Amino acid sequence: MKHRTLSIHGTLAIGLAISFVAALSTGAQAAEEDFAALVKRLQAEKPEFAARHQKLLAERYDLSDRPAQGVTMSRGKPVQEGVRVKLPKGVTWDQLAAMSPEAIKSKNLWPAGFYPLPHPHHEAGGMVFPQPLIDETKRQTDRDLTRFDLDYDLPQHVLPEFPAPIYLTTRPDLGDVSKGQLVTLNNYYELFKGFLNPKQLEGLRLLVSPFPQAQFNATEDRRSLKAHIGVACFDCHANGHTDAATHTVGDIRPNEHRHRIDTPSLRGVNIQRLFGSQRAMKSVEDFTEFEQRAAYFDGDPEQATRKGVNILERGSQVHFMAEFQALLDFPPAPKLNIMGKLDPAKATKSELRGQELFFGKAQCGVCHPAPYYTDNLMHNLRVERFFKPKMINGRIASADGPIKTFPLRGIKDSAPYLHDDRLITLEDTVEFFNLIQELKLNPQEKADLVAFMRAL
Repeated sequence: MKHRTLSIHGTLAIGLAISFVAALSTGAQAAEEDFAALVKRLQAEKPEFAARHQKLLAERYDLSDRPAQGVTMSRGKPVQEGVRVKLPKGVTWDQLAAMSPEAIKSKNLWPAGFYPLPHPHHEAGGMVFPQPLIDETKRQTDRDLTRFDLDYDLPQHVLPEFPAPIYLTTRPDLGDVSKGQLVTLNNYYELFKGFLNPKQLEGLRLLVSPFPQAQFNATEDRRSLKAHIGVACFDCHANGHTDAATHTVGDIRPNEHRHRIDTPSLRGVNIQRLFGSQRAMKSVEDFTEFEQRAAYFDGDPEQATRKGVNILERGSQVHFMAEFQALLDFPPAPKLNIMGKLDPAKATKSELRGQELFFGKAQCGVCHPAPYYTDNLMHNLRVERFFKPKMINGRIASADGPIKTFPLRGIKDSAPYLHDDRLITLEDTVEFFNLIQELKLNPQEKADLVAFMRAL
């Protein structure tokens, strides 16, 4: 599909028309198509959409495996380094930073990798999981999270380590309580019975219990070959962190405006006051209940009823799940003092310079104050100042609106970045905000900011 620039009103009109026609077409096909025919049709279409998406990724990013020397995530996986977003021909980052948003927009110089990133097959949407999660879940539980119509898109070396370690606020002395294992229904009890109370243990059981979901259920319009028991909270939030599984948000219509979802880490839930990238729910209990009742089924109550929604009881189930989530701690940061700032005796000169920039010239600390590096608010970056709306693989790149300020503690463990995975590395993130905030940072300042964030 060729990218094309549209007016706001023209984009919306076309989007609504496409959605209406697609809904009619999908309904007609569902009425006429049995499961075998559905599988055959979608598998035949799969290579075309996969090739389209991989072409887009290649145009946007350098996705080669280039680990940073001596920098690892909490359990040892190398952290990727360098700016991976590709520049438009004939322009440098410094030249872009010297231009106004209006000039970048008028000359069509906004880097391709800074546009919203579509879902691997945006028109189809739905949950899709990285291969290591699929393989380990199948090995432990014989539950297959493979979709027959599409595969996950980003390479494993740019994703969080798997399985991630688990740190508990109540028992920091234990270190990683997962013992290097993916926590599932098969092993949660043996791993946690010694240091959780009965409510917390029951909450964890529910978090690793699969429930029906739009693509993984027992109906004949599912996207798993076999009738499926469903998806667990910890399939996306593996070990209470993230495995970078993706989906499309259920609260935006038409489909062309729906965002790809970056699965956020659940570490540090206890210090957060807003939940959901844009939903601004006020408690983790509200979010847990909403996610299972609505987000699992794209906000469609009729679909949820038909596919087998499991209604959780607020007092004895949702509350228990929230109580366990509140125990998930950030990873250790040995260079930080009790105020969340660098200990000068432990930090490098580059990290210390980066901290000064973070709370000074770069203005990062306005939205990301210490000690947890979030203000628990939402902010609108107004990225649309820099580009004209355009259709990209089924996703209209336009205004994103307000986005939650996620904590930056442990940020090196949580690539890729931003609410829709569009930024591959911390270096990409610094370049992005250098343009968004019109900071005019020099190369040394950019490197120092990355060094500081790696220490958080």
